[in-house]
Amino acid sequence: MTTLPQTTEKKLGLVIDLDTCVGCHACVVSCKGWNTENYGAPLSDVDPYGADPVGTFLNRVHTYEVTPDDGASAFAVHMPKSCLHCEDAPCVTVCPTGASYKRTEDGIVLVNEQDCIGCGLCAWACPYGAREMDALAGVMKKCTLCVDRIYNDTLPEEDRVPACVRTCPAGARHFGDLGDDSSAVSKLVSERDGIDLMPEQGTKPVNKYLPPRLRDALPAAAAPMPTDPETQGLDGFLGWIDRTLERF
Repeated sequence: MTTLPQTTEKKLGLVIDLDTCVGCHACVVSCKGWNTENYGAPLSDVDPYGADPVGTFLNRVHTYEVTPDDGASAFAVHMPKSCLHCEDAPCVTVCPTGASYKRTEDGIVLVNEQDCIGCGLCAWACPYGAREMDALAGVMKKCTLCVDRIYNDTLPEEDRVPACVRTCPAGARHFGDLGDDSSAVSKLVSERDGIDLMPEQGTKPVNKYLPPRLRDALPAAAAPMPTDPETQGLDGFLGWIDRTLERF
């Protein structure tokens, strides 16, 4: 089993503005492109133009229609989902080979694909359903925060951010050090009452979400999520979203 660092020098992560995201999926496409053409083994697609296509994506966007109880017009909330690079990442501690690890220098959670045996334990342990088994490579995939971009000195400075952040046409995605209270992302979280997803899980996710301003802000604790193992993973995540949006 792998141990987690007690502290990290930085807490690099994303801040996603649910009030600004328009659900265009540009972040999904750019993430797929960058991580297929550059970092690690390509993200596979099986029968992409057939009747039952299957593909590996490190970033997905779910869209929900919210109908307020007060009779006001329904509105859509677009919910991007990817790895949250948790401070207390259960996917790391359950990995039997040490393939999953959290970097001490910046807090990014990564997978060493050469050591991954494809057992899937990390996917079971992740309460957010943020890990995906690549059907062709046979190894676990996840968001890397584009570690091969953010430290690449050959790229223009404005490109040294995750591909999803660079691509977002609405400016709904922000990247920075959430361990630095003076950083732009930390100030944004403070000003907009940013929230954690499923804080009751105790994973202390680094990534934050800014609630929609169309309605009252989401409660700081968000909707409670059952801890029964059968409710974990993607179904648990989507159920949490449904219950949380009901609170508008």
